[in-house]
Amino acid sequence: MTKVILLLLLVLVALCSTLGKPEKNMPKRGKRIPQTLSRGWGDQLIWAQTYEEALYWSRSKNKPLMVIFHLEDCPHSASMKKAFAENKEMQRILDEDFIILNLMYETTDKHLSPDGQYVPRFLFVDPSMTVRADIVGRYSNRMYAYEPADMKILLESMAMAKKLLKTEL
Repeated sequence: MTKVILLLLLVLVALCSTLGKPEKNMPKRGKRIPQTLSRGWGDQLIWAQTYEEALYWSRSKNKPLMVIFHLEDCPHSASMKKAFAENKEMQRILDEDFIILNLMYETTDKHLSPDGQYVPRFLFVDPSMTVRADIVGRYSNRMYAYEPADMKILLESMAMAKKLLKTEL
């Protein structure tokens, strides 16, 4: 009787230890496990968790950073999120050439709100940690706002952001 209980306990421990281990063979490209950090903006992309982490990745990988400010209950953010996540070309470029971060709160860096705090707002940061205030959308009253119809303009802004200000990093 004790041998049976010990055998069952040993099988249970072995089973629990194998289920708790993370996946070792996660592919670099292709289908990835959705992350909660995406918040629906692109589940297959790798998202930075904090602004500080994003700045570190941007500098170490010499890639520009795209920061998206949004709110969950904002209808403008929701429509932009849907268009953003469905745009395959944008998702591919972001995956290959950008560090990305989406925030539902303001940061302490006042450079990230050059014309006010509104959502959705898209800003780019150079690997030299320079906020690219020169990359704007089509609106004069909300310079860093884009709408679902502005996907082409956002792609053009991304192309501008890829031309780094300081390449001698």
